[in-house]
Amino acid sequence: MKFFYEFERRFNRYAIPNLMYYIVILYAVGLAVYVVNPVMYWSIYGNYLCLDGRALLHGQIWRLATFLIFPPSFGSFRFTSVFFGIIALFMYHSLGQTLENVWGSFRFNVFFFMGMIAQALACLIGYVVFKQNWMLTTGFLNSSVFLAFAMYFPDVQFLLFFVLPVKAKWLAVAECAVYLYSFVFGSAAVRCELVVSLANILIFFLLTRNFKRYAPREVRRKNNFKKEVKMHPKRGTTRHRCAVCGRTEADGADLEFRYCSKCEGSYEYCKEHLYTHKHVIKEDGGQS
Repeated sequence: MKFFYEFERRFNRYAIPNLMYYIVILYAVGLAVYVVNPVMYWSIYGNYLCLDGRALLHGQIWRLATFLIFPPSFGSFRFTSVFFGIIALFMYHSLGQTLENVWGSFRFNVFFFMGMIAQALACLIGYVVFKQNWMLTTGFLNSSVFLAFAMYFPDVQFLLFFVLPVKAKWLAVAECAVYLYSFVFGSAAVRCELVVSLANILIFFLLTRNFKRYAPREVRRKNNFKKEVKMHPKRGTTRHRCAVCGRTEADGADLEFRYCSKCEGSYEYCKEHLYTHKHVIKEDGGQS
């Protein structure tokens, strides 16, 4: 949307680069305290650090940030918790860093902070509307990062139980199925928590999408162009070519090509290499 692009242009310089690196450090601190003394960890986190609607309304605003000191993948047993907690630290750092490379630091900052605000909002709604004092952690926030990753890279494979390769899109479908079950059979409070906590994904993608391509005039122009190409085909000539792999529209009807705004010159890339290529900068006399 236009206002978001203007917002990004004005405040882009304030973005925190490598944000997920600092988030993972907070996760690691929580994991380290848990390993040393699990009882003390739960006591400190529950009483002073987690999102608590009543405490927030009484001025304990530091909880908006300190609830992040909760590493993902706690299990029932100490060894299981620590082992999968360490694996999760590496995984979420990789997921977050990949999204930041695709979106840029500013947009990833907006996405993650929107998730934090959504968690706090769900906590306050639970306390004010449903009269329940929810104590929320980073669960849904981590889920939103994974779901966003799966939307952009659906065919990336994860080793389930370190053995079974499963694509990200199927893991995302399974996770959404669990949320759907909780929404249908859960209480009103659970439904509110699910909707508010995960709504940041939908809102973020609506803010950052370019809807001009779906305008009736643009759709009509594309349809007319396709008709002209079919009526007047030119053998041996193509309009689009990826600067990395060399593929053209003749290699597949589903291929899409885009120009990179960061490359100096008219360099076009297929969807697979649009975010992974090295930018061409003429000052260096080559790619960087």
